[in-house]
Amino acid sequence: MPNSTRFFWKKVPVSRLVIPFFLGIACQYYWPTPVSVLLGLALVSIGLIAVYSFSVLPFFSRFRSGFINGLSVFLLFLALGAIAVWQQDIRKRSLWLGNIYQETDALVIKLLEPPSEKQKSFKTTATVIKLIREDQQLSVKGKIYVYVPKSNNLQDLNAGDILVTHSRLQPISPKASPGAFDYGEYSLFHGITHQLFLKNDFVIVGREQRIIAGFINRIRNRVLSTFQKAFPEKRERGLAEALLIGYEDELDQTLVQSYTNTGVVHIIAISGLHLGLIYWLLVQMLQPLSRNRRLKWIGPVFIIAGLWIFTLLAGAQPSVLRSAIMFTCIVIGNSLSRRSNVLNSLAVSAFLLLCYNPFWLWDAGFQLSYAAIIGIVVFMKPIYHLLSFSNKLVDSIWQMNAVTLAAQLLTLPICIYHFHQFPNYFLISNIIAVPLSSLILLLEIFLCLISFIPFLYSLTAALTSFLIRLMNTCVERVEQLPYAVWDGLQISFLQAVFLAAFLIFLLCCLIYRDRTRMLLYAASLMLMAFATIRCISFLKTANQQMIIVYRQSADFIGGRAFASIGNAEPGDHDQGLTRSLFRLKQPYASLLVNSGNYLSFLSKRIVIIDRTLRYQSSDLPEKIDLIILSQKPSSDASGLLEAMTIRQVVADASVPAYISRRWQLECEASGIPYHDVRTKGAFVMKL
Repeated sequence: MPNSTRFFWKKVPVSRLVIPFFLGIACQYYWPTPVSVLLGLALVSIGLIAVYSFSVLPFFSRFRSGFINGLSVFLLFLALGAIAVWQQDIRKRSLWLGNIYQETDALVIKLLEPPSEKQKSFKTTATVIKLIREDQQLSVKGKIYVYVPKSNNLQDLNAGDILVTHSRLQPISPKASPGAFDYGEYSLFHGITHQLFLKNDFVIVGREQRIIAGFINRIRNRVLSTFQKAFPEKRERGLAEALLIGYEDELDQTLVQSYTNTGVVHIIAISGLHLGLIYWLLVQMLQPLSRNRRLKWIGPVFIIAGLWIFTLLAGAQPSVLRSAIMFTCIVIGNSLSRRSNVLNSLAVSAFLLLCYNPFWLWDAGFQLSYAAIIGIVVFMKPIYHLLSFSNKLVDSIWQMNAVTLAAQLLTLPICIYHFHQFPNYFLISNIIAVPLSSLILLLEIFLCLISFIPFLYSLTAALTSFLIRLMNTCVERVEQLPYAVWDGLQISFLQAVFLAAFLIFLLCCLIYRDRTRMLLYAASLMLMAFATIRCISFLKTANQQMIIVYRQSADFIGGRAFASIGNAEPGDHDQGLTRSLFRLKQPYASLLVNSGNYLSFLSKRIVIIDRTLRYQSSDLPEKIDLIILSQKPSSDASGLLEAMTIRQVVADASVPAYISRRWQLECEASGIPYHDVRTKGAFVMKL
């Protein structure tokens, strides 16, 4: 049990540099600063560091002003993080298609991946190469989503195809409602700002296939073909494909939800678990080389090569790419120094990843990967040493539990913040699923290697299929246990920070035994801060008053009670997410006075105008706080707007686009605020 009180930061100097880098990324995104100011700050910081580092000042002057050097390094990495965000934001580029595109332009696009099947269409991503405007070709930059109707013939579309189309480019829809997933922001973080619904008006004018991409696609197709024969049942085949190469088109969504509710969804998504298993396998295979001084350099080279071959085979998705860079830094760090600290290697890998795409800082997968690995590296052994068992089997089970606890405790605040739920039986499900999935993954690799030997191939396929069925059954049985999921959890970012700090200080008591009292005081302080902010948030929700108009429904909220009108679309979870965000507890119909199309809520007057409403202007109140347009409004917009004093007009998603546009023009002419839910997301009116 380590009892050293040596200052932690001395052991991880690289981490002291990446923290201001992280802060610079966050500050630039939320509070943008002109790039000229950032460059000036970076140059000044470099100048101060140079003056301090070289013998320009006397020794004692440099010693007394050491804090200036530290501050300069901090500001330099702060500026570098901000500059990385400015550089990555495609909207800052002069050739960004959003600055140049006109609706009459033809698009020349190149598909970046094969179309994958979705519920109503096929989807892929593409980069826009140029625009064709009359007789001119304009260079542009930007990536887009491409949707193709299922009625179209897709047998000729593949990655690398270059298309010309007159289909109209559209911006990505904003967040549907408060608390819902912000798909527009997620897409922006990946450099995608528009979408294209491809009709039949496109022509394939060329194909650009890279050698490496073509080779990887051939291997992936070979693996998929092998699994098609080995696993005739789609439910098992979909999981096998996702485990080995990250192919998720055949995954059963009910099964995915079961894995999510039991806390083992990380098994399906290729991530650090898979790369860790490949890393362990390669280390074991190359162990003899490490004993030979002349050949020991070969081991790290083959390990890194094997990790990256698997990464490319899995499609080089961000999650597996992050893990590959992470393990590559660990391998290099261990090779260069016997006393290398893993946290330094992790800090280097995080720095490199965020230099490539600083927006990954907001990615839940990025946060969970690093939190889990840091938890395992720092806290696994202290947790493991809490209990001791003489029986080797029991000890192995406890060791696996210690790994799971160390990873899960540090990822707990992140999971609650992003996913608003916690799997209560994660220990049970991980004990079952992690060993089984590791064995299944090894068998799948073996299956691909011996696919040309019929008898061995059939035997391995049968064994793998049995293990997949066993794992699925166990996970689903755990999900069916009472209170398997604690859902509806809502915490703010600040609450997540304080909760994480509380857990870290508490776990540090296991490492720094001589500072237990101080660490417990710090943990108690963090817990009090978390509880205080949470109490304040509950007090705010108890006094909240607002109206929220969704796509085809609306909530009238008073405190934690609400009244609702309309019907949400089937499969639309946005309303539920918003109610969870505002902690709405119970319907209370008497909040709303309803008289047909005329509503009254907390002294506010609301009118719903749809195809059924027939009225004269004199029938309406003189002042209207909110008009909700629905279906096909039968009213005369100009006559109504002139006769009444109207505070706000909102059109829900059932209103045809041409009618909504007509109302918008009339409202703009009358100076009345207008909100279209279809294009702007849910409307929130705070009272």
